[in-house]
Amino acid sequence: MVKPERAIARHEVREIEQRHTLDGPRQDATLDEEEDMVIIYNRVPKTASTSFTNIAYDLCAKNKYHVLHINTTKNNPVMSLQDQVRFVKNITSWKEMKPGFYHGHISYLDFAKFGVKKKPIYINVIRDPIERLVSYYYFLRFGDDYRPGLRRRKQGDKKTFDECVAEGGSDCAPEKLWLQIPFFCGHSSECWNVGSRWAMDQAKYNLINEYFLVGVTEELEDFIMLLEAALPRFFRGATELYRTGKKSHLRKTTEKKLPTKQTIAKLQQSDIWKMENEFYEFALEQFQFIRAHAVREKDGDLYILTQNFFYEKIYPKSN
Repeated sequence: MVKPERAIARHEVREIEQRHTLDGPRQDATLDEEEDMVIIYNRVPKTASTSFTNIAYDLCAKNKYHVLHINTTKNNPVMSLQDQVRFVKNITSWKEMKPGFYHGHISYLDFAKFGVKKKPIYINVIRDPIERLVSYYYFLRFGDDYRPGLRRRKQGDKKTFDECVAEGGSDCAPEKLWLQIPFFCGHSSECWNVGSRWAMDQAKYNLINEYFLVGVTEELEDFIMLLEAALPRFFRGATELYRTGKKSHLRKTTEKKLPTKQTIAKLQQSDIWKMENEFYEFALEQFQFIRAHAVREKDGDLYILTQNFFYEKIYPKSN
């Protein structure tokens, strides 16, 4: 039996495809560069991803692009090989959904392995690893203000994060910190081996070479500002919307208690924390480097720089 949400999703897809058919065929198979653009936001849980995604939803009608949620069974971030093939085929050949913004809790997937010539643009946001884990811990128990009536997996467990760490509980174990590295590392088995140095090196490589921009939760507005400046086809109006919109900080975990210094110190003794934190610091440094070359500060506010290059000495000279 088809689940109701899947039936609704299929109906929505059919409606869009029919609308494109009624509007007349596209200029055959080729789309111009901007209209052929696809962005993938393979969002890491509890990094303000809902807040950012809501901006994409709010802008899609005005800026004329499609937003699609990638809903994997049980939120499994690793796709089967056959699903990887299906996903790559969908992304690259589904012209009715271009320009497209895809988002979901999936680990990085290298489209080049499938013979794709034009790869999608990857973006992401990461967070201080302990803060992310604390947020996720309380989210599983108390939910958030986005869907307050939804029953969560650990609902009824009143144990604080500090108590969990003191007792050596599994939900707050250092192994639970291992998430941002594998999300950036990808679909290789070694990516999901907790504490793998190879996985961290691969995650760093992908962040630099395969991601257009990676922001941090703590500086989300600057991330949005840079995206609007660089990719206005999708993000025109995003900065103002984030600053003034009601959904800017929509999802807040309920009943979250900040951990004590003793709890933080205990987690920081772990080699897993040291690796996840090294990756976070690496991402933060790269983001701040990009920002420093893209903006200027005046009276405490940041402003995007105008174009700082031009062409000259153009030969041969025209008559």
